[in-house]
Amino acid sequence: MIALCCGISASAADDKVMTQQPDGTYVINSTTLCNVRGYRATTPVEVYIQKGKIVKVVALPNKETKQYFEKITTGLLPRYTSLKVAKAKRQAKVETVDACTGATFSCKAVQKNISAALDYYEANK
Repeated sequence: MIALCCGISASAADDKVMTQQPDGTYVINSTTLCNVRGYRATTPVEVYIQKGKIVKVVALPNKETKQYFEKITTGLLPRYTSLKVAKAKRQAKVETVDACTGATFSCKAVQKNISAALDYYEANK
């Protein structure tokens, strides 16, 4: 069963959850924001945002089965590229995910991590 995400309580300055690159891109790391488990363990991501749009979402190291998790990195994560934050938040809450057949638990966990990262960005930008 998938656990619920942690509350967004830490500040960006204290825990390095959100950093800003020299070009103005924000990088939000969901490792400490969300403890949702995929099939085997947590599935943290980094979300890159510039001028209110997602530049990319990158999966961080995890313990999921490589062949199944690859479906997420190639089928799900690219779907967020170029979306405005509000639209990406809506997309992250969608329950049915066709791109991840066979990796349902991991896919839902990744979506919750993306959602937590976007919530953190909006609360702390």
